[in-house]
Formats: sequence, C-alpha cells, structure tokens
Amino acid sequence: MNIGQAARHSGLSAKMIRYYESIGLLQAAHRTDSGYRVYGDDDLHTLAFIKRSRDLGFSLEEVGKLLTLWQDRQRASADVKALARQHIDELNQKIRELGQLRDTLQDLVEHCQGDHRPDCPILKELESGCCAEPVRA
Repeated sequence: MNIGQAARHSGLSAKMIRYYESIGLLQAAHRTDSGYRVYGDDDLHTLAFIKRSRDLGFSLEEVGKLLTLWQDRQRASADVKALARQHIDELNQKIRELGQLRDTLQDLVEHCQGDHRPDCPILKELESGCCAEPVRA
C-alpha cells in the first residue's frame, strides 16, 4: 500500500510516517520504479507499535528502545519492564508538577475578585516572576 493508505490504516499522518522513517524508527520503505513508497503488513505492524507507544507517552528515544527490545526475541522481559517503570516514574513526576500548577492557579483564581476593578492577583503573580530587576538609569 502507498503512504496515504498506510497513514489511514495506522492512524498516523503521512508526514509522521516519513518522519519516523527519517529518524530510523521505521525502516525505509520499498520504492516503486516511480519512487513511491510501498508499505507492507510488517511496516503497518511497526507503525501500530510506534503509535501505541507514543499514545502511552513514551518519548521517541524510548520508542526506539522499545522497538529494539520488541524486535529482539532473545530479550529479557525485565529490560522492557524497567523501561516501562522508568516511564511511570516520569509520568508520576509530571502529574505531581501539574497538580502543583493547578493548585497555584486555583489559589490565584480564588483570590481574584473577577469584577470591574483592574486589580488582579493572577496578573500580579505572572508579572512577579517574569523579569529580573529593571535596570535603573
């Protein structure tokens, strides 16, 4: 199938498929005499693997490691589990950070009167962290 068909079948854009090919996540597609890419079932299976990995939040580097492990039938499942656990730790850290951001913003919203007056603690907080001390002439 051509790249458009592979894109529809995989749920990825043709641009992403070309990108994954360019960075080595996907083997270079076979080409027709006229230069069009042709994808087979193995390619579609790999694209599905990449898409699912990305949907789970793995970075491109991690996807590359997972692909290597997936393709190595002699791999230890402990290696896969370690990579997944590391990703879980990173997700948990992001969740904590997002929770802190939410709590800070919630506190600012609760302290903002939200009326016709120009005084706004949200904007004051944003301003307070944006710049170094102004240079005095």
